[in-house]
Amino acid sequence: MLTGNDTFLTPYTDGSSRAEQAEEHLRALVAELPKSITERLDHLDALVEAWRGYYAEPVITLLQQGVAAPLAERTGTAKEMFDGVRLASDRLQTELDRVRAESRDAVDIASSRVIVVSVVLAVVLLLVFVLLTLVLRGAVVGPLTSLANQVRRVADGDFQHAPSVGGPREIVTLADDVDTMRRRILDELANQREINAVLDLRTEDLARSNGELEQFAYVASHDLQEPLRKVASFCQLLERRYKGQLDERADQYIGFAVDGAKRMQGLINDLLAFSRVGRHVNDHVELSAANLVAQAVANLGHAIDEAGATVEVEDLPTVRGEAALLTAVFQNMIANAVKFRGSDPPRIVVDAHRDGQFWEFSISDNGIGINPEYAERVFIIFQRLHAKEEYPGTGIGLAMCRKIIEYHGGRIWLDAEYAPGTRFRFTLPAIPAEDAEAPETPDVSEESQ
Repeated sequence: MLTGNDTFLTPYTDGSSRAEQAEEHLRALVAELPKSITERLDHLDALVEAWRGYYAEPVITLLQQGVAAPLAERTGTAKEMFDGVRLASDRLQTELDRVRAESRDAVDIASSRVIVVSVVLAVVLLLVFVLLTLVLRGAVVGPLTSLANQVRRVADGDFQHAPSVGGPREIVTLADDVDTMRRRILDELANQREINAVLDLRTEDLARSNGELEQFAYVASHDLQEPLRKVASFCQLLERRYKGQLDERADQYIGFAVDGAKRMQGLINDLLAFSRVGRHVNDHVELSAANLVAQAVANLGHAIDEAGATVEVEDLPTVRGEAALLTAVFQNMIANAVKFRGSDPPRIVVDAHRDGQFWEFSISDNGIGINPEYAERVFIIFQRLHAKEEYPGTGIGLAMCRKIIEYHGGRIWLDAEYAPGTRFRFTLPAIPAEDAEAPETPDVSEESQ
C-alpha cells in the first residue's frame, strides 16, 4: 500500500498458496482425530477468509486500479481481525500438541505391550522348537543317520550292501529309492564293463589296422615307387630312342604307357599325403595367415606369372595350426583358381572375418565356376568334374583341403550363391585373446608340398 509496487505482493501470494497446501495436508492428517481439532481448523479458516474478503483482496484490487492508499479507514479493524487469526492459529497449535502428546503416550504403551507379547511368543516358540527337535531326533534324525551311514558304506565300494531302515514311511521310501539307484548303478557298471571290453578289443583291432596302414604307406612310398619309376624311366627311354622308328600306333602306345606311369606316381604321392594328414601330429603354433598365403603365392609364382593372375590379400588374422598343412590349403585353392580360369586373367581375393569363436576365410576368383549341384562332390577324393585332357590333376586337392581343415577343428564348403566365378569358404578356431602370442613365420618350400 505504501509503495504501490506489485512486486511486494509476492510474499502474500506465495504465503497464501503454501497456506492452502498446508491446510489440505492437515485436514488429511486430522480426519481420524477428535472433532475439536477439525472445528478449530474450520474456525481458523473462516477468520482467514473474513480478513481476506474484508481487507486484503479489496486493497489489492484498488491498488491495481491505481488508487493510492485505499481503504485506510479499515486498517484498524483489519488489524484486530488478523490478531484473531493469530490467536486461533495458536489455539489450534496448542490442541495439536496436546493430541500429539497423547498419541505418543498411546504408541509407547502399545509398543511395550507388543514387546511383551513378542517375548512371550519367542519363549513359546523356543519351547515348541526344542520339543520338536527332540521328537524329530527320535523319529527322523535317527533313521536318517542310519540311512546316511549305509549309503556311505555303499559309496565306499560295498555295492552289494542293500540299505534298509525303519521309521516314517517317507524315510523307508527314500531307503527303497536309494537301493533302486544302487541296483541300477550295478547294472550300468556291468554294462559299462562289457562295453569297455568290446572297446578294448576294437582298440586292439584299430591299432593293428593302423600298423598295417603304416606298413602300406611304407610299401607305397618305397617298394611301389621304385618299380613304377623304373617302368616310367624305361618307357621314356623307349620313347626317346624309338620315336619315329616304329609306326604311329607304337608311338601312341608308348605315350600312353609314359603318361600312365606319371599319373600313377602322382596318384600315389597324393594318396600318401592325404593319408598322412592327422597321423603325424605336430605341435600347433600360432601362425600369421597372411604369411601362409604369401608362402603359397611364392610356391605358385611361375604358374601365377604364366597365367597373368593377380592375388589380392585382405587383412588376415593369426591362427593356430601346422604351417605346412595350412599353406597347402591356400596353395591348393589358389592353384585351382589359376588352373580353372576363364577368358579374363585370373583375379583371386583372399579375405577373412570373425564369426563368433571362429575366423571365416574366403577365397574368390573370376574363373569358370562350379555348378551348385557338385558342391559336395568336389570334396570327394579322386572325383573330377573335367576330363584330364582339359585340366590336369588327380582330383585329390579339395579332399585334402577338407581333411586338413577338419583336422584343425574347422569346416569348408563351396559358396553356391557366388557368381560369376568360384568362392570357397572355410573356418578355423579363433585364438582366445589371453592365449595370443607372436605368430611364427612358416618356412614351407614348394618341394615340401
